[in-house]
Amino acid sequence: MSVRTASSSARRSLSEGPLLLIAAGFAALEGYDLASYGVTVPSLLQSDLGVTKVSAGHVGSLLAVGMLIGAGLCAVLIRRFGSRRLLFAGAGLFSIGTLTCALVQDFGLFGLARMLVGVGIGIVLPTLTAYVADVSEPSRRSRNVGIMMAGYAGGALMSAVLAASLLPDYSWRWIYAIGALPALVLLPLGFRLLPDSPHTPTSGATAGGRDLGALRTLFSPGVWVATVLFWLISFCGLLLVFGISTWLPTIMQAAGYSLGASLSQAAAMWVGAGVGMVAGGALADRIGIKKVVVVAFLAGAAALLLMSTRPPLAILFILMFVSGLGFIGSQVLTNAFIVTRYPDDLRGPAIGWALSVGRIGAIVGPMMGSVILTSGLDVKWNFYLFAIPGLVGALLALCVPVITRRRRAALDAVESVARPI
Repeated sequence: MSVRTASSSARRSLSEGPLLLIAAGFAALEGYDLASYGVTVPSLLQSDLGVTKVSAGHVGSLLAVGMLIGAGLCAVLIRRFGSRRLLFAGAGLFSIGTLTCALVQDFGLFGLARMLVGVGIGIVLPTLTAYVADVSEPSRRSRNVGIMMAGYAGGALMSAVLAASLLPDYSWRWIYAIGALPALVLLPLGFRLLPDSPHTPTSGATAGGRDLGALRTLFSPGVWVATVLFWLISFCGLLLVFGISTWLPTIMQAAGYSLGASLSQAAAMWVGAGVGMVAGGALADRIGIKKVVVVAFLAGAAALLLMSTRPPLAILFILMFVSGLGFIGSQVLTNAFIVTRYPDDLRGPAIGWALSVGRIGAIVGPMMGSVILTSGLDVKWNFYLFAIPGLVGALLALCVPVITRRRRAALDAVESVARPI
């Protein structure tokens, strides 16, 4: 089956399988870069860079600050330059930032490099999600977004597996150096093979005007309630993704597990995330994305609460799997929820703004983890406090309404802003 695609110069086509494979490759780069910090925090705390739990939390939040900036840039620029160009620019940025992390000798510079990684990731995630939704048949959008984002989980899993294999015998720098290399192959391959989105603009000036009109339309009658709820859901989801991925190995060490066991548990979480993305996306096309997102949030919260009881190791691995399926899978499925809820003309700006605002949660998550770990509270409070946003996210997702405004009215509103005076 072929995916609907178009090019600015000529009609181009690429079958669905290869297109999703390349898109999943870009998602894998992003997932690896995101997870690399969490799996190296225990080693960084023991390094000669003078890292503390407080400074590690701040650097984890710097990544999220960069992602907030990147997602905002995506929301503003995606109509002007098109999702394909932004995808390549963002992937290039976070690969350069990852390589820089491997080379710097100062933790302050390391933090700035992580912020650059965040800007790139912040551009790529909403851009890639909107791109896959644009080129997919409507009945397969949730499924295809889930398959693409399974690459994200695969990249994060690879980071955890490499860390479990290399650390602490080898330097943490290898985790970042290895993560920068695949872009040398994937960027030229994507540039050569990936077609433009069918919604790529033809006029930069018109697109610039429509950026403002699109934001206004997101808060028009019949739309604004869904927009606000999606922003809040993204806040909860990204708080969980970044808080848990940043601190999970350290939390498990504090609970008495070895570094190797803690990293293996992180790997189990990312396996669960990948399964949740693929299975959840496919299930969403059958029973509805809202139900799947609500259940995912609830499953993640339940897994965290059960993990606080310090169950046997075998049960703990199962709960790690479920938590990844729930929390990380729920955020990805929320992205699919957004791009399937809005019409074509609002898809890119809607997910860009939702993820930009949601990055505030990504800033709060790592800082919240560092506060808990340095507070003297029992380690179980990490599980309790991270379970709360999961419950809130489920409730918010349950409340998302159908967008009732008519497509023609929205297009008229956007065009009126773009029309020259």
